[in-house]
Amino acid sequence: MDVSKPDVRPDEPNTDLGIDAAEAHIKSVSISEGLPGQTERARFMKGESIGDYKWEEPDLEYDETGVDLASAAEWEAEEELAREEQDHPFHRGGAITPEGLIDEDFEEELGSPAFEDENDPDFLYRDIAKFGIVQLAGDDTLGRKVIVVSACRLPLREELDHQRLLKYLKHTLDQYVENDYTLVYFHHGLNSRNKPSFGWMRQAYNEFDRKYKKNLKALYLVHPTNFIKLMWNIFRPIISAKFGRKIMYMNYLHELAQHLQLDQIIVPQRVREYDAFLLTKNKPTPVPTSITHAPLPRQQFGVELKYIKLHNDGEIIPPVVRQCIDYLREHGMQTEGIFRRSANANDLRRVQKTFNEGAPENFSKLGDVHLPAAILKSFLRQLPEPLLTYDLYDHIIRVQTLPEEDRVKEMRRIMVEELAEDNYFILKYILHFLTEVVANSDRNKMNEQNLAIVFGPNLMWSKNQASLVSVGYVNACTLFMIRRYRDLFVK
Repeated sequence: MDVSKPDVRPDEPNTDLGIDAAEAHIKSVSISEGLPGQTERARFMKGESIGDYKWEEPDLEYDETGVDLASAAEWEAEEELAREEQDHPFHRGGAITPEGLIDEDFEEELGSPAFEDENDPDFLYRDIAKFGIVQLAGDDTLGRKVIVVSACRLPLREELDHQRLLKYLKHTLDQYVENDYTLVYFHHGLNSRNKPSFGWMRQAYNEFDRKYKKNLKALYLVHPTNFIKLMWNIFRPIISAKFGRKIMYMNYLHELAQHLQLDQIIVPQRVREYDAFLLTKNKPTPVPTSITHAPLPRQQFGVELKYIKLHNDGEIIPPVVRQCIDYLREHGMQTEGIFRRSANANDLRRVQKTFNEGAPENFSKLGDVHLPAAILKSFLRQLPEPLLTYDLYDHIIRVQTLPEEDRVKEMRRIMVEELAEDNYFILKYILHFLTEVVANSDRNKMNEQNLAIVFGPNLMWSKNQASLVSVGYVNACTLFMIRRYRDLFVK
């Protein structure tokens, strides 16, 4: 699979009408900056991502010089979007109302809690959050937070205050930008009726300054079209080469699944159906398969806790959890930002393979204290069911609205009476370690709130994929368990 370019299909609308505007931009860039315009033109015509070209630019996340974007290119992008709507009218039966609105029950699909807390910051943006445009989806395979943006959930332009949307986006990202994170953008569903203006897009890029771009490690554009390529050319002058290298095109969901745990990603039903439509229409090679292989005898990632216990002499604490925590307790307690940084992808996969084969890992030889931290988070996130199980999720979320002492009593009762015993002792083992990390927060800068944000979505998640409002309660629950550890874990 080539993730560097969108799959431009022979039966898609011809982009010739957009070439003049694109070539005019390429020519102007070539003359003003001395860049190889012919090469860039050739790459664009072939459908390749111009972001992968190694330009002689400052290695910056954001170029503040500013460029006046060509109105002709913007007009051409609008025309291309309209053509795509006409030539690819993929609409789910009954999903679009006569007024063009999406007829979906987002609360049911996202599994939002059936209550609202006026003290929660997300309550201030409930008019924006209700659409489900932005969602948090736990961690990717490298232990980085995943934030999902779905174009199909944008309402009509006149139905949405885009300035409030921008504030909501910043409010959401502000909770996670101190950690390494990943963005997923589902492009399907963007149309001329719900697309924000180009002026708003420029404003958004300007306001998302280096603070937001520095720790963004990957931006996945899913189901890209010619419109995306034209947009790349429009914004090309203000996007640095370093940021451009973070962008990857995913033509199908099974390609995205190679980088993320797709079953834990919030994929709108319309996007899933569109992906099925593309698979049937284009028949990509290799065709994705649903074959599930039997786990290895000593496998630890992606298998149930009882399987690990059965194949490790009845030990309740999985070996990977014990080894990671033992190493971090000795070598990572003074490391600033521990659990915030991701690890090298190749090292992470190799270590997972080692544990799955039943062999111990010598982290000292690898020399990266962030690796066992990422391995621990990855193990938790790959469990078929979270430590705080699905059947307890809704009740635990509601408990977070109780007065503190009532919350202590009910959470303690849940832990002792309802949580499976093995889950209880593994959770206790991990949270005890997190209290030790907090005790060293003057050095490692990981206080209770930081650890709650990092570990919350890895300890519990909804079977129906929770909304950002629910994630706020998940993090609040984790914070509460760290702070009141001695009151909650009494056995």
